[in-house]
Amino acid sequence: MSGQSQSPGPKASILDLSWPALQAQMAIWREPGFRAKQIWDWIYRQAVDDFGEMTNLSKTLRARLSKVYQISPLEALDERVSADLLTRKTLLGMADGATIESVLMAYDRRQTVCVSSQVGCPVGCAFCATGQGGFVRNLSAGEIVAQVLHFERQLREQGQSVTHVVVMGMGEPLINYDAVWQAVETWNDERGLKIGARRITISTAGYVPGIQQLAQESLQVGLAVSLHAAGDELRDTLVPLNRTYPLAELLDACAEYIALTHRRITVEYALIDGVNDAVGQAHQLADLLEGMLCHVNLIPLNPTEGSAYQPSPSEQVHTFHRALLDRHIQTTVRLRRGIDIQAGCGQLWQRGRNE
Repeated sequence: MSGQSQSPGPKASILDLSWPALQAQMAIWREPGFRAKQIWDWIYRQAVDDFGEMTNLSKTLRARLSKVYQISPLEALDERVSADLLTRKTLLGMADGATIESVLMAYDRRQTVCVSSQVGCPVGCAFCATGQGGFVRNLSAGEIVAQVLHFERQLREQGQSVTHVVVMGMGEPLINYDAVWQAVETWNDERGLKIGARRITISTAGYVPGIQQLAQESLQVGLAVSLHAAGDELRDTLVPLNRTYPLAELLDACAEYIALTHRRITVEYALIDGVNDAVGQAHQLADLLEGMLCHVNLIPLNPTEGSAYQPSPSEQVHTFHRALLDRHIQTTVRLRRGIDIQAGCGQLWQRGRNE
């Protein structure tokens, strides 16, 4: 091997630097303190993806940045747009060959990006394409942040901007807590995208230590808990994490979160035909949630190719919904989006791995 040159590895992404870390880097390079603000402004307010466009920086600094860093660590490999043009799903590749999914969903006055936090997922939910694909690795903070910036650049061309972020894509966000929280702080930063904390929601399959940690944070982000069953036996099958953190422990953590934050929790419940959609199960769910500051989001399952699990018929969704309302549980049925482009979590990712 001696005498043979090795090609350098991929450059680090500057998106992996928090605001204090970027300030520290400028200090190490003996640049004036305002340079960090200029760079941050170009990346997050101007949404540029090329250091060469940062025209108020010196040529020397631009060259140094380009030599050491790249801006986005992601490359769009595939993109699907729904027939109604309201949902756009993108398969994004990284330097190590790993891929993730991100989704942009348009509403009347909202542009919501659903981001991934891991490559694959360690939880292994029975009805989820991501969970069935296994776990590869955590994403870095920069790889999480970059998903929002990818769509922000597209929206800027239409005179729009990202208004909401949901960390509900591939992975269990609270297992990758530090990277996810750094991304949240970056999206929320007043010097950049300025996405309000209450417009950011983190979803968990029930990782209790993460819920407890999130309850201590000052930013008022939303918390969504993917429940999908109101009894331990069924939930053990659908959401294997329940075997480690059963419902009683999970609900205690949720109660603690509400007591400390005074914020309402969203309970996600995917309705699966003949599995968890009976009226009796609706009453069981109402018993479980009675008195809790929460809102139930019923989600007709996005069908996964080859899966035995199928979405509940619309009549059964209505019946389940009505049963919860009759028990005074605040409940809505989520609008199904992107069925024609495999918008369910992990579906495009799995297809790409199998091709």
